[in-house]
Amino acid sequence: MPEFMRCGRFSRPYLLAYPHQSDSATNPGTSVMSDTMRPPFESPVMPVQYQGNHTFNFRCYKGIGCFNACCKSIDITLTPYDILRLKKRLGITSAEFLRRYTFPYEMEKDGLAGVKLLPVEGTTQCQFMTDEGCSVYEDRPTACRYYPVALLSMRKQDEYIDTNSYAIVQEAHCLGHNEERSLTIDEYRSEQGVDEYDELARGWRQLILKKKSLGPAIGKPSKRSLQLFFLVCYNLDDFRAMTMSEGFREGYELSAEEWTRLETDDVELMQFGFRLLKQVLFGEVTIPVRADVAERRQAKLRAQWAAEEAVAAERRKQQEDVYDAIFDEDCKPSAGGCGGND
Repeated sequence: MPEFMRCGRFSRPYLLAYPHQSDSATNPGTSVMSDTMRPPFESPVMPVQYQGNHTFNFRCYKGIGCFNACCKSIDITLTPYDILRLKKRLGITSAEFLRRYTFPYEMEKDGLAGVKLLPVEGTTQCQFMTDEGCSVYEDRPTACRYYPVALLSMRKQDEYIDTNSYAIVQEAHCLGHNEERSLTIDEYRSEQGVDEYDELARGWRQLILKKKSLGPAIGKPSKRSLQLFFLVCYNLDDFRAMTMSEGFREGYELSAEEWTRLETDDVELMQFGFRLLKQVLFGEVTIPVRADVAERRQAKLRAQWAAEEAVAAERRKQQEDVYDAIFDEDCKPSAGGCGGND
């Protein structure tokens, strides 16, 4: 069965990420989603893949009987662009937004981290819900825009591109499906403004899909790599501070114009961060590194490691000297201890 990345609301995904698929039934560990294949968790996502021209009925508006019901029970994974838009809307830093409105979770054990919206304390209700609807509607997250459509993102093991299709989410409480309003998935996506959100989160999705599709082949990411992933994807303001530091700037060959864009443009910085992560995690070099600086840093690291080993060796020698000063050869434990041999 494929793996699922559950990025959606009320434990229902707007994005189901498949690391790989295959047309061969003899290829262990890979599969294609069929009309009868259901995800390995309780889900109202209909197990049928649709293209953008599929037509369905749906309408949501203030006054419908289920208005705000979806916002009272949330499980919403945020994309990096979601966080960028919301922290700007609220006029706070990304670090402050993370502290007040989110909580982290692991997408897979000891793997890459995701971030979810934090409900009102003691409830499952969205902090941005009001009696009039969403208080940040113009900057609402991707998952909210997509509902009741689910985005299915897949990548074959032997390919370098991901493909998208869609599914329909049908929940008992949602009355929008009963409305006499017919439109295609593409029309609904356009109406909800998800094209921009999808495009600007593509780099993030590709990182997750590639990590899943490669599996053990790339080994377990280091702690520093996982920390960098979180910083780049979710804490953009602190990532900017890192990129603007002298040590970082001297390591990469970028033009003055490029450095200025990274300093002033959040979207530019986010996209640069996705490239940096591909370079760190998968060795896909697209950001020129200053060879002389890289060599100096490697030499510095080697010198640091040698110095640490020298300190450790000296400590071991001192311990042996103390040991020798306390016990003579006959008194050492290996000789059976002292006493009895006069």
